[in-house]
Order: sequence, then C-alpha cells, then structure tokens
Amino acid sequence: MQDRSRVIFGNDLGEAQYKKAMKTKAKSAKKFGDDSNVNYPIHLEKNAYIGDSLGVQNVLVGDLKQNAHFDVSKHPDGTLPDPVWDNEKGVIIGNIRMGFGHYRMSMAMASCAHHMGYTPYWMDLNSYYETTCTKIIGAQNDLYSMGSRLSKNPIFNKLVWEPMNYEGFRALTYNSNDQANAELMAPVYRNVPKDIPVISTHAWTAQAALHAGMKNVVSAVCDNWPMALHFAEGSIHTIQCRNAYMGYRICNGMMKDKVCKPMPQDELVYTGHYIDHELVANIEEDCKKRCDRKASGKPMRFLLTIGGAGAQKEIFAAIIEYLLPMINAGKAALYVNVGDYKNVWDELVAEIPGMKEVSKEHFNDFEATTKFAEEAIDGEVEGIHGFWHENIFDAVYCTNLLMRSADVLVTKPSELAFYPIPKLFIKRVGKHEMWGAIHSAEIGDGSLECRDIPHTIQMLDLFMNTDLLNEMCENIKINNSIGMYDGAYKVVEIAMGLKNK
Repeated sequence: MQDRSRVIFGNDLGEAQYKKAMKTKAKSAKKFGDDSNVNYPIHLEKNAYIGDSLGVQNVLVGDLKQNAHFDVSKHPDGTLPDPVWDNEKGVIIGNIRMGFGHYRMSMAMASCAHHMGYTPYWMDLNSYYETTCTKIIGAQNDLYSMGSRLSKNPIFNKLVWEPMNYEGFRALTYNSNDQANAELMAPVYRNVPKDIPVISTHAWTAQAALHAGMKNVVSAVCDNWPMALHFAEGSIHTIQCRNAYMGYRICNGMMKDKVCKPMPQDELVYTGHYIDHELVANIEEDCKKRCDRKASGKPMRFLLTIGGAGAQKEIFAAIIEYLLPMINAGKAALYVNVGDYKNVWDELVAEIPGMKEVSKEHFNDFEATTKFAEEAIDGEVEGIHGFWHENIFDAVYCTNLLMRSADVLVTKPSELAFYPIPKLFIKRVGKHEMWGAIHSAEIGDGSLECRDIPHTIQMLDLFMNTDLLNEMCENIKINNSIGMYDGAYKVVEIAMGLKNK
C-alpha cells in the first residue's frame, strides 16, 4: 500500500519524497495513535435529520457513545442491534465535515441514490472520536477553519492561504503525504462489507477505503481547479467540469514544469454537476416562478448563505445594509442562512440599524424551516428571514430547501457554484475557489467573482434593475436540457456499475 506514496499514476516521486511521506505517517501515529490492530464494531442507525427525506442510514464505528451522530436519547442503554446491510442496493457515502461543501455533495449523492431506489449509508470519517482516523481529520479541519478565518488578513491571505490552496494542494507530493496518512484511517472500514460501493466526497475517505480493501470506490472530485490533493488512485474519479477534466487527465502542473504521465482514461469520468434530485426535478418550474416574480414586480428574493468556516460576515453586512431600503419598500426580500454560526446572526442584528425590525428568526426548528421553505415556493415573502440550526445536517440542508423559492443565491464560489439557481459570487476563501465562479459565468448561471464590496453592490443592482435574472434562468434551462446538472445520478450509476460489472 505504501507504493501509493511514492508512485502516483506512474509518476515516481523518488526516495526522498517517499521517506518524507513515511515520516509524516509516523508523526501522525505518534500524535494521534495507531489503531491499525483495533477491531472496531460497526452499527447502523437511521439518520435523525435526513433519514426520512433522503433515506440515509448512519454508519457508526466503534464505541457508540464516541460517535458524533449516535443519538443517546433514543437509545439510553447505549446499544444498537447488529447491522443488517442492504448488500444488493446499498451504497456508502464517504464524507467528512470540512466546511459545508463536502457534506452538501454527500447530500446530493444520497438524494439521487435514494431516488434511484438505493440505500445510502452515511459514513462520516470525522465523527468517530475514539479513532485515529477522526483525530487526524479533526486536527486538519481545525487548521483549515482557522486558515479560512485568518484569510481575512490580506497579508496572510497573499503569502500563506492562497498559495497553499492553489499550488500547495496541487502538487503530487501533497497527495503522497496524504496517502501515507490515509493508511492510519483505514481501520474504520475494517468491518464494512468490502463489495458495497463507496462514493467518496473527499479524497481522504476514498484513500482510506482503498487502503482498507474496499473494492468499488468512486471519488467525486469537488474543485474545478485540478489539484493532486483529490487523487485516490485505484478509484474512479468523477469531474463536474470539462476544463477540470483535462487538467486532471494530464496532471497539469502537479510536478511544477515537468510533464507528468497522464491519468488512465478509465479512471476519470466527466459527469456534470452534483445536484440533489429534488432541485434537478424542479428546475423548469422554479425558473419560471423566478421570471414570473420579476415580471410582476414582486420582491426579489436573495438567499445569503455563509460557509462552514463562518468567514463572510462583513460582506453579508454590506449586502444587507444596501438592500435594506429596498426591503422596506417591498422591492427585495432576504433569506439569511448563517448555518450553525448563531453568533454571526446576532452580530449582524446588533450592527445594522433597522434590521431587527424587519426580521423574522427561524431558529433551531427544522420542521418549521421546512414548512416555511415549502410554502414560500408558491407563497408571498417579504422582509428578512434568518435561519440558524445547531445541527450540521439542518444547517447545510436549510440552504437546499430555501433554494427552490429563492431568486438569487449569494455565496462564495465553493460547491454551491454548481447549483442550478442564478448566483452572485462574493469573495472567495482560497484561490482554488475562483474557478467555480469562472465556470459558472461561462455557462451563464452565475456572476463573476466579486472580490470587493463595490463590485458586489454593482451585481445586486444589475439583478434588481436589468434582465440579468431572466438571462440566467434561460441559461439554466439550456444547461439542464443537456444534462449538466445530472452529475450525482451519474456518479451513483458508476458506483453501482462497478459492483455489478
């Protein structure tokens, strides 16, 4: 298995890099432990938040009380029956929480798998607190979140954050080190049936699955900027955009100026965007409603969604301050989803005069949030509606529910860049994200990245006072007609096809 740290798609990184990767693994083992010989039990339980809507079962590893997703209140004795797997139609959605994007991708995969008649198993490698796997991922997640917040400092952003997210993660040497660390993550898969397909929405979960001997692994690549970070050799890699496909195919720039040996053709597949079934199935209807609201002069609905690192409050504040007079005049309305960062909402209300008076809070009641989202599709909306949910599933999926009734999604160009709704892109958090906005602008369903507040305000004005919304809706319908938003369905087909081959 260690050869994956030295040779990646035929590109030999040399003895020095191999030794460095092994030192990385040894350092991690010393810091986080090595549970390679631990035989963790496996349990299954319906996900309390998306179990009914998306058919999701949680895969719980090890001591149940050490699992983030185990509901002790429903099982006061701390036990669950032995797992009964759906060996015919089961598919594992391997994921981690690192920001919201990887969870969002996983929900899209689960949604489409459920719609297609399969049983999605949610395997969150950042939720098994007693394991070396979760300790490693948790530490990396903490570093990433800290870096995202520090990126607001222009000096740190220019000298550290953007170079790391753009060139550092791009290098094959980075993948070499990750492959070594992934060997320490493999024990969580030990008692998972080896022929059940795995759809991974982060390279680490695919790498760990392969090191554990899982036979049918698909690695759903998120970014539109080709980076070796996302390689899990031995899996089928799926790509959302064709320019990213070419960059990955030739391992572009991953050994600096050296021409790399390319990926094998059968290990890389273009699929289109990873989007939830519920959104894809209603694209035509939702776009028509957006255009009808525009034509009839109803308030234009902007959905502001903060990312998993919570780093965009200042931009949110500027947008709200600019739109507030139009909100009071009945020309605009706002949804503000602060995810699981209630402090962001509290600070916005405290800082912006007049915001509280026109705001309604939808806090920590997902049933009420769901009802509001459903009624808003055909109903009237005015004022500002704030959404906060303590649970990560609710916090992420809230945006998906609100998207159908929203007119414009305001977001950084992360995973949400691929969703079928008109989009205004605010400043990125990491240079790799800029390619999401470039792709969206090219296919006509989103703006260019607005890297400062004046350009963000300019785009708000264009949405409010020109036909830009209608233009984007027409482009979304054209994109939909050629299957551009069908990527999640295709990923599920690929995963199940591996098993049935």
